[in-house]
Amino acid sequence: MPQGGAIGQATALVAPLHVRESMSQFDLFGTPPDDPAPGGRARQVDGKSAASRSDEAAQDDADTSRRSGASRRGVGAADIAPATRALGERLPANVRLGTSSWSFPGWRGIVWDDDYSDTKLSRQGLTAYASHPVLRCVGIDRSFYKPMSIVEYQKYAEQVPRDFRFLVKAPSVVTDAVVRGDKGEGLSANPCFLDARIADEQFIAPCLAGLGPKAGVLVFQISPLPVALLRDVPALIQRIEAFFSALPPLPLGEALPDGTVAPGPCYALEIRDGALLTPRLMRALGQLGVRYCIGLHARMPHVERQAAALALLDETGAGPLVVRWNLNSGHKYEQAKAKYAPFDKIVDPDPTTREVLAALATHYALAGHPVFVIVNNKAEGSSPLSCHALAERISALSAASGESNGEADKEAPLDDMPPETTMA
Repeated sequence: MPQGGAIGQATALVAPLHVRESMSQFDLFGTPPDDPAPGGRARQVDGKSAASRSDEAAQDDADTSRRSGASRRGVGAADIAPATRALGERLPANVRLGTSSWSFPGWRGIVWDDDYSDTKLSRQGLTAYASHPVLRCVGIDRSFYKPMSIVEYQKYAEQVPRDFRFLVKAPSVVTDAVVRGDKGEGLSANPCFLDARIADEQFIAPCLAGLGPKAGVLVFQISPLPVALLRDVPALIQRIEAFFSALPPLPLGEALPDGTVAPGPCYALEIRDGALLTPRLMRALGQLGVRYCIGLHARMPHVERQAAALALLDETGAGPLVVRWNLNSGHKYEQAKAKYAPFDKIVDPDPTTREVLAALATHYALAGHPVFVIVNNKAEGSSPLSCHALAERISALSAASGESNGEADKEAPLDDMPPETTMA
């Protein structure tokens, strides 16, 4: 087990690569969120009523413009079209679509009602985000670059309704095998890589304590591995298996009014090296109750192959579907970012991937399993619009499946029915 000095050194040095790869996200989330803004008008979605404000603040709101008032009160939600609200009602309740972080000013008119700084959105935008009828979960990426405190998780949880869920990435200090320098160059082996004790202390315990029942998926995304480790994939899988075996058990879900128990949080593994996508890894994850996160990225095999691997895992017992649609297969990260900003429209539609994901989500949802699909802006150009398109297709497939089953029941000959359904 690494000692405290080694842990501190690795924590300080692993982060710079990810800062370099995604400096904009690190800037957005590099400081803890401040206190939520005081309440606003009825159309503002901020979780507090206007009555909670002082008389002076209320008078100021009445005397100032809508935009300056919104800036003082918090982040307002965009007006949602009736068709989108109806879509949210049709979407199966166990399907949770969301975006990879939420601090994007370009979503004005899609998620936000006005122009807000990225910093304000990162700190106060979750309530408006969670009011969107299609966006039922969100990915916390900030935790990958630097461990978060219980209070930071709590501030996020306080901004969303009880049935909202978070998909949270584990810190790179335990998922990157290499200690890196400021420019991302490898310096040495990371002594904290796959250290279950550090994962629990710096990630699992504060995450669960802060988010409570709103914790949905705890994702361990293993960064691209050095060649030396990939030379012995079986040994690497053994390390992964030992790591998850040593993690603490996760809590059960909340008891529901009907006496059933809601699904609790789950662990998931995401990889960035196709060499690890083997039957041995799937069997190991299945035996441990860890879900494989389908990660759509230029480094990984196409979605159909990853879905086939997931089917192998499910032979030991199916569970939640976890997907992170990270990047358009035709671009590198920086290329996609430059091409798609400010992320206010779909630029490169990917109907093939969308159709596969919609079919997978429908299959798992109809089987009664939770579905988590997180979409990055770099997938098609605008993650909330991609979620909307996915929701439309999932809704259509779910409806078609229901109609098909209904017709099958109507047309089933009496001889094929169970004895208790036949007429005397």
